[in-house]
Amino acid sequence: MKIIICGAGQVGWHIARHLSGERNDVTIIDTNAELIRRATDALDVQGVTGFASHPDVLDRAGARDADLIIAATHSDEVNMVTCQVAHSVFQVPRKIARLRSSAYLDAIWSDLYRTDHLPIDVVISPEREVARAALQRLSAPSTFDAETFLNGKLHLLGILLDPDSPVLNTPLRQLDEMFSSLSAIVAGVRRGGRLFAPEPGDQLFEGDQIYVFTLTEDVPRTLEVFGKPAEKQESVVIIGAGNVGLSVAQSLEARPERVRVRLIERDRARAEDAADALNRTIVLNGDGLSAELLEEAAVPRADAVLAITDDDKTNILAAVRAKQAGAKLAISLVNDPTLMTLMEPLDIDAFINPRASTVSTILRHIRHGRVRDIYSIGDAEAEVIEAQVLSTSPIAGRPVRDIEFPEGVLLGAVQKGGRVVKPVGDLRVDEGDIIVIFALAHDVPEVERLLQVSIDFF
Repeated sequence: MKIIICGAGQVGWHIARHLSGERNDVTIIDTNAELIRRATDALDVQGVTGFASHPDVLDRAGARDADLIIAATHSDEVNMVTCQVAHSVFQVPRKIARLRSSAYLDAIWSDLYRTDHLPIDVVISPEREVARAALQRLSAPSTFDAETFLNGKLHLLGILLDPDSPVLNTPLRQLDEMFSSLSAIVAGVRRGGRLFAPEPGDQLFEGDQIYVFTLTEDVPRTLEVFGKPAEKQESVVIIGAGNVGLSVAQSLEARPERVRVRLIERDRARAEDAADALNRTIVLNGDGLSAELLEEAAVPRADAVLAITDDDKTNILAAVRAKQAGAKLAISLVNDPTLMTLMEPLDIDAFINPRASTVSTILRHIRHGRVRDIYSIGDAEAEVIEAQVLSTSPIAGRPVRDIEFPEGVLLGAVQKGGRVVKPVGDLRVDEGDIIVIFALAHDVPEVERLLQVSIDFF
């Protein structure tokens, strides 16, 4: 596939790394020549320096025979015009645009993106993705990562194993025997900075970060088995009333179970706008790093604190302050991936990475086969892929034990009709089934081959 990526920032660079590693023909466009040089030096991609919305620049990038264009520059307007030029001048078949401003995302303006208006096939909103990720973290507060699949029927939980975890030094095979009625499957283990897919004979140790698949109804029991009792979120403090913070507060207000929400915002005008938009949330105007204001917001008694301002360092410091003040859970929004290693030493319980959320969403729309969902783990170390099995797939009609998955791949669940089942050895994977797979990054191309469909399905 020939793909043009507009924007060589964090999102564009990581999308290019994924796609070039899967033998796609990738070209990156950016106005910054240094970013283009870094990308072409580190990745198997071509680079063009210039404005992505200019027809001559798109022409130099190969738009005349491109299959897909991904507009992920820092400007919404440049991304929109780029898709328009790609459609009108070069007839590029598929166009994806990243749009940040909420003014472009309101449902009442959805007709704007029709082919005869502004031809964008897929609109990606980083703010919406981050808000959704924040709510996922709150749904499983004792985890450092959380995501749902199969329309909410399956959870992926990231769990840090504490010294008192009851599963330490126990082979995974034995765990399956001890809790045979539990749906939990340990799909990935990060130990000493390295992520791997475990074998049945592998043991779990203190300090391991594990990724576990489990059915939604089994989440409380799974957390208990791995030493993380489930906790209810009754009091939440949000630091930052931007698009993300406001969206999270509105979602918490809409929950049937009552949650006490307090929102801290430094900018007075933004705080006033948030107060007008919210019904039950208490909005406080002031510095989220102020000990006095954190006390006024009842942070010492809060079940969770979300630090989701536009500044990474503010988020990290606010999360540290919240934990020191007594908050049970601190979650920080972190854009810079190099700062994520500070989370554990600073006692920050979980982080949200906007880049990973956006990359996951974009990949979901460009994978081969009937891919329904994708979640990028860590610093693009692995992916969780939800996909439908078609008759042309090599795995259709075969028992799980006979499918030759690569060493870094584990099958997490199989949905047959409306029923989600644990993938035991004699379970047959049939056409129409929906499967969820954990795959290390270097094994994703092989997973795509296993899910590959004939040209008729594209």
